[in-house]
Amino acid sequence: MTAINSLIKKAWLIFNKEQHIAPLAVLRIAYGLVMFISTIRFMFKGWVYDFYIAPKYYFPFYGFEWVKPLAAPVMYGIFILMAIASFFILFGFLYRIAITCFFALFVYVELIDKTYYLNHYYFISIITFLMVLVPAHRYFSVDVWRKPSIKVTSVPGWTINIFKWQLCLIYLLAGISKLNYDWLFLAMPLKIWLPANAYLPLIGKLLSQPWVAFLFSWFGALFDLSIGFLLLYRRTRPFAYVLVLIFHILTGWLFKIGMFPYIMIGISTVFFSEGVHKKLIFALRNILRKYSPNSAELPISLRLSGPKKTILYAMLSVYVLLQMVLPFRYLLYPGTLFWTEEGYRFSWRVMLMEKWGTAFFYIKDPQTGRKGEVDNSKFLTPMQERMMATQPDMILQYAHYLGNEYAKRGIKNPIVTAECYVTLNGSGSRLYVDSSIDLSKQNENFFHKKWILPFQSNSNK
Repeated sequence: MTAINSLIKKAWLIFNKEQHIAPLAVLRIAYGLVMFISTIRFMFKGWVYDFYIAPKYYFPFYGFEWVKPLAAPVMYGIFILMAIASFFILFGFLYRIAITCFFALFVYVELIDKTYYLNHYYFISIITFLMVLVPAHRYFSVDVWRKPSIKVTSVPGWTINIFKWQLCLIYLLAGISKLNYDWLFLAMPLKIWLPANAYLPLIGKLLSQPWVAFLFSWFGALFDLSIGFLLLYRRTRPFAYVLVLIFHILTGWLFKIGMFPYIMIGISTVFFSEGVHKKLIFALRNILRKYSPNSAELPISLRLSGPKKTILYAMLSVYVLLQMVLPFRYLLYPGTLFWTEEGYRFSWRVMLMEKWGTAFFYIKDPQTGRKGEVDNSKFLTPMQERMMATQPDMILQYAHYLGNEYAKRGIKNPIVTAECYVTLNGSGSRLYVDSSIDLSKQNENFFHKKWILPFQSNSNK
């Protein structure tokens, strides 16, 4: 036990060794810039209306049913505030207010409807949370220009290393999740996705070749498993960052996954040495003509003590523990993970499955015995209907909603059943849920949903 404690203490001292604040300032700039562009892009694409105003019903996360969308003008105002906040973060202006505001608004928006859950939205949420905790505004910022006394040149190492740790963990978990039969030995779902780009000039025909899908699959797994370690090691870091650029630009081009590749490219700069970041900041200062690029700096350290330090380290400990445990909660559930999706979210399984489904819902009046099919398009948007058809918790939520809706229309204790057909990674359409179960009477909780039919592989047919 003494040896373990000594090892932990030594690891913490290395992790928390004082460092120059320049990487944190560059991280703030990269983060603020990408968030500003992302928010403006979101508004210009009309997604504020499509996602948070147009729907008649929303699929909240379990335990957050109380989170509701506000009136249309307010929802637009929220995204405008997010754009302003990210712009302020970029320049380090009123940083504490701006980053806290952005975090609260972003998380609020994401909790409204799980239909639009993406790994990179979750990534933004946790990175923003970490940005709230660190003093990214105390160097090369408008806040320092307005109040020079807050400037520091060195910070506790955790304020920078926590971002490195988080990125390494994400990449590693994404790589581990790719070590499955479908990805490695069937090249699924890339064998489905890549041929969709056959129209591209020069490489289009190549992408239709099966061996290319296998090449992408194996390279993707090796990249995720190794890139964090390669970025940490000084000698391999430049090569590793070139790989980051190639990998994320290529995936962004082929799979149209929005701003995620650029978010990863920007945040990954945190791995570079303080010397690289200082040179970058000096160059930016020269462009802005505010400071001389060779201006001397007095060493000023930021130190925490007392209750504030205790509370902060306690929060970080809980955060680290959750990040390490949450991705493995799927082990508590029986069945095929990609089929049941129980424990799937928040686990860094990126682009691992092609899953499509069709869901038919029926309402039965127990008093008259009359049964009719529901027109889902009257209650859900096309995107909501598509996502709901393959995710059991959303199927259950929708069944409860239909039960309440038809009860209001005069049917006492309506029976809600569903007939869903789902295909996973091109395996063929299969019945997904027990169509004899009244889903409106099933409770939503974290336990296994026994009404999900087990996945039968082709070999079991």
